[in-house]
Amino acid sequence: MKKFLLLVCLSFLTLAANAQEKIPELEYVCELKVKCDPAYSVGKTSHGKRVIIPIVGGSFEGPKLKGTVIRGGADYQLVDENQERTELKAIYDIKTDDGVYIHVCNEGILSTKNGNFYFRTAPKFEAPNDSKYDWLNHAIFVCIPQVKDYISLKVWRVK
Repeated sequence: MKKFLLLVCLSFLTLAANAQEKIPELEYVCELKVKCDPAYSVGKTSHGKRVIIPIVGGSFEGPKLKGTVIRGGADYQLVDENQERTELKAIYDIKTDDGVYIHVCNEGILSTKNGNFYFRTAPKFEAPNDSKYDWLNHAIFVCIPQVKDYISLKVWRVK
């Protein structure tokens, strides 16, 4: 038993060392096209200026999934005008074309400090374990948002 545990530990350490040497690759997952209602502000709170953007629908499509964005979520933002920085946390649900609901929590930063524009987010997906979308539960994702007449969120899985 001790030899087995030692082999497991050595294997894990070898895998960890090899993984640290590799530069992560990205695999394209999908583009979400999120439709929103106009933003409203709660005003300045103890955490900063709170802005809410209601999510009212949309669609998404990629090589392994396709469907609609469900009405009822929102993007909750904390705006720091002095630092020219906004923290974003969008919480919403999507439904695949084959009827599977997936919960999404997408957090990120929008910064315009010193004239430099930076807008990146990291969505986390919660898919049913017994679905073909379970793979979404087992990876880190990154996203490049763009503001159009909707919010375009191009999503990649970090390999």
